[in-house]
Amino acid sequence: MNTMSHRGYTARVEYDERDNIFVGRILGIRTIISFHGEAVAELRSQFELAVKAYLAECKREGVHPEKPASGKLLLRVPPEIHGRALVAAQAAGKSLNQWATEVLQHAVQPDG
Repeated sequence: MNTMSHRGYTARVEYDERDNIFVGRILGIRTIISFHGEAVAELRSQFELAVKAYLAECKREGVHPEKPASGKLLLRVPPEIHGRALVAAQAAGKSLNQWATEVLQHAVQPDG
């Protein structure tokens, strides 16, 4: 997946062969924000303008802009997986939160 980031927002970028343009969509928020451009520089500019417009609209409306992530993650996993993760964290001398953060970080790294 091709992505680009700006001011904490990440967008997925795809090439639309039919229209011969790059199309982007901001990920991780409920509001649908998309943008497009014929070249990468134009796509980047349109992405930045889309984020700016979204933030301005939120300010005008008096609402807090959504952020892709709050930093809080609630997972529901089978008890046996929870137990094994807890043991793995303790064996590494870490809290479950520290251990899970490292595991997730490793999983989302480009070379992950």
